[in-house]
Amino acid sequence: MNSTFKKLIGHILPLLLAFLLLHIATPSPTFAAAVPQASAAEKLDLNTATKDQLKALPGIGDVYSQKIIDGRPYRTKLDLVHKKIISQATYDKIKDQIIAKQPKPTAMTPATPK
Repeated sequence: MNSTFKKLIGHILPLLLAFLLLHIATPSPTFAAAVPQASAAEKLDLNTATKDQLKALPGIGDVYSQKIIDGRPYRTKLDLVHKKIISQATYDKIKDQIIAKQPKPTAMTPATPK
């Protein structure tokens, strides 16, 4: 080997090793970190969502979407399981994508039921 080639290897090899060590030491993102959680503004409201919007949720088809609509209003999203609208397993799939908003009281409706 000539001396130029040895010098080139002497410079490239440490850089390559440093790059590999840096790559190995940096934690790779997990799937959960790659998929951000929906904020409250982005979550689907069970009390106002259309049948098509509900069907877009994982595990929710025609039958479940209609059952969800028929079971309205919901006080909390857990009412889906408590009222036996969907199974716990299906709820676990969609719980981070849904919310049960409450209507704001107006001057004509009392804030608390009597």
